[in-house]
Amino acid sequence: MSTTLLGNETKGSKQGISNIEQFILEKGKPFPKLNIKGFAKEVASVLKEKGPISDEQVRNEIILRGLSNIDESEPDWTFFCAHVQLDGYYKEAAKNRGYDEKEKYGSLLTLIQTLTEKGIYNPVLLERYTEAQIQELEKEIQSERDKLFTYIGLLTLADRYLATDHDKNVYELPQERFMIIAMTLMMNETKKKRVALVKEAYWALSNLYMTVATPTLANAGKTYGQLSSCFIDVIEDSLDGIYGNNHDVARLSKNGGGIGVYLGKIRSRGASIKGFKGISAGVIAWMKQLNTTAVNVDQLGQRQGAIAAYLDVWHKDIFTFLEARLNNGDERVRTHDLFTGVCIPDLFMEVVENRGEWHLFDPHETQQVMGYSLEDFYDENEEIDENGNRIVSGTFREKYFECVNNPILSRTTVPAIEIMKSIMISQLETGTPYMFYRDEVNRQNPNKHEGIIYCSNLCTEIAQNGSTTSIVEEKTKDGLILVTKQPGDFVVCNLSSINLARAIPANVIERLVPIQVRMLDNVIDLNDIPVLQAKLTNEKYRAVGLGTFGMHHLFAKKGIYWESQEAVDYVQEVYENVAYHAIKASMELSKEKGHYPLFTGSEWQDGTYFDNKGYENLENAQHDWKGLKQDVAVYGMRNGYVMCVAPNSSTSIIAGSTASIDPIFNVKYSEEKKNYKIPVTAPEIDHNTFEFYKKTAYMVDQHWSIKQNAMRQRFIDQAISFNIYVRNDITARDLLDIHLDAWKSKLKTTYYVRSKSGQEIEDCDSCHS
Repeated sequence: MSTTLLGNETKGSKQGISNIEQFILEKGKPFPKLNIKGFAKEVASVLKEKGPISDEQVRNEIILRGLSNIDESEPDWTFFCAHVQLDGYYKEAAKNRGYDEKEKYGSLLTLIQTLTEKGIYNPVLLERYTEAQIQELEKEIQSERDKLFTYIGLLTLADRYLATDHDKNVYELPQERFMIIAMTLMMNETKKKRVALVKEAYWALSNLYMTVATPTLANAGKTYGQLSSCFIDVIEDSLDGIYGNNHDVARLSKNGGGIGVYLGKIRSRGASIKGFKGISAGVIAWMKQLNTTAVNVDQLGQRQGAIAAYLDVWHKDIFTFLEARLNNGDERVRTHDLFTGVCIPDLFMEVVENRGEWHLFDPHETQQVMGYSLEDFYDENEEIDENGNRIVSGTFREKYFECVNNPILSRTTVPAIEIMKSIMISQLETGTPYMFYRDEVNRQNPNKHEGIIYCSNLCTEIAQNGSTTSIVEEKTKDGLILVTKQPGDFVVCNLSSINLARAIPANVIERLVPIQVRMLDNVIDLNDIPVLQAKLTNEKYRAVGLGTFGMHHLFAKKGIYWESQEAVDYVQEVYENVAYHAIKASMELSKEKGHYPLFTGSEWQDGTYFDNKGYENLENAQHDWKGLKQDVAVYGMRNGYVMCVAPNSSTSIIAGSTASIDPIFNVKYSEEKKNYKIPVTAPEIDHNTFEFYKKTAYMVDQHWSIKQNAMRQRFIDQAISFNIYVRNDITARDLLDIHLDAWKSKLKTTYYVRSKSGQEIEDCDSCHS
């Protein structure tokens, strides 16, 4: 252990204590508002009584006492503690890597060579970059940017993402993680531009203007894991389809992916199998199987798999599906470790509002009797009448009423409000099901020429075409068994998020978004996805998900109240700017590298996407949308899907901001880490921002959050992880009003209903970006 803190004096001696005080005073220089001098004397006095202790113990004592001082009036203690923690990381890395600890950062080339030899880094880094290039990139590393981290942000990054050796010894430091990510994501760029693009990506990451998704943050440059966040599969109603999906889910879960599965094609309980009536076990039986996979196939040894199952609200198994996560009842039909989502057409919400009857069908019988599947249709048309009412029409309701009026087709008829009650009861107890408004999702799908969107993912922000994979043939040849599959669209999304509270005030959006979109696009080609149909889908659509976090943080910095029209108007300003630059960046990449394979015939190509969004008629528009629409038609889009907003709660912690688009939970709270709690305050809280943080998540009117989200959704081609926060004494009528408002406001999805009743809700880690 280094002797920097205590010198060569006897532990606990006067000289040793003096060194401790000097160390604290040095680390406290950037924080003139804190009483560092008094703190140093207090800590030194305590340590004097403890006798001989190590430098690590000294640092821990300083940090624990510093953390105890964190509150709304003195939030900077978190940065002071981070500086002390950094001192320990620098010294450990220097010791393990054999360089002078005064340098803070050692040789980047030596680090890459060492961790490559140890089997941690992928050898391709040394193949793609010369020693001279790596040494040039080393000069870009700015150790001062480590001081941007809060204590909880630094600890989260170090504990979960920095590369260590196999014995968990510190090797990689924060700025080196950012540089390795940049080098990895740019390594297939042309030699002429590669190093310059790495520098630009490092600039974006190291300034905390953006974050990459958790799998990319953890795995980029390493020999294990994949880089994508989200996957969605549509399960075929066959034994091969069901077990094939389970196999695919297990492989993805092992590699750190969050997964959504659509169960709407699977026949209901009691349906016929090969003509034998009453045989099918229904969707719950297969959910039990998925539940076992989620528990037993963990994500890189860190946490169990995360899977969301979606079912249509007209499926005969809907009631048992809605009860699957409840704590009471028959455990044989419970799947506590799966998350659930309900696919809801406009017609159902209309019937709920009018307190009408709703009919439930078996998808297998419907296919046999009617010759089509209800889930393959949606209502395409929407108009606003002279009274401002939405008038929806289309093929789904036509087919639905054909099924209702067919005397041969069996059905279960219930009051629609009873299903809605079951949805809300489950939400208040478990947080789920998520709500997936399938008609709005598909009406806004820029790639409807190639398919339909059946459901969303684990965090409800992904909205992309999906379809089933089928086995076409199995045969033997030369002693081998060959299986031929017809691949469906197995959705993949690659996520990254803008730190609004840093990027907007710094006025870097125009510079940031192009490098961010390029990084995301490169993930598609670099990723080694273990499920081949997912790999093919990734290449067909080249879907990316550029998102944002830090909304409440930005409001507070700008002096904007959450519950205000000013907030809604500012959301338009922010997201118009982000959307314009994201679409433009994808168009420019298309010029350079070619458009995604399915661009022809898309609504990007014919301009319908821009028309449907009304971009050319925006009030107070900042950009030339007509010109961009024309450029996209001529030059194409590199990516079939471009934007979504993920939950990014853990990466927002690393970046020192607020999660996603959510209001803060509390002005001050505690993050639990192992055996202790770390106090955290709202970011940049002071006498100016406190006023705008006062109304926290469970206090704000959810209808104002919906107004913001409706405006935000106008600029996002996919969807948004939108949490609904309610008090535990909320009435059924009030919760129903929130859902009706979300639907009428044309939101595509809603995420958790977070009830202030004490239940713990676990976020998807894969979508944190």
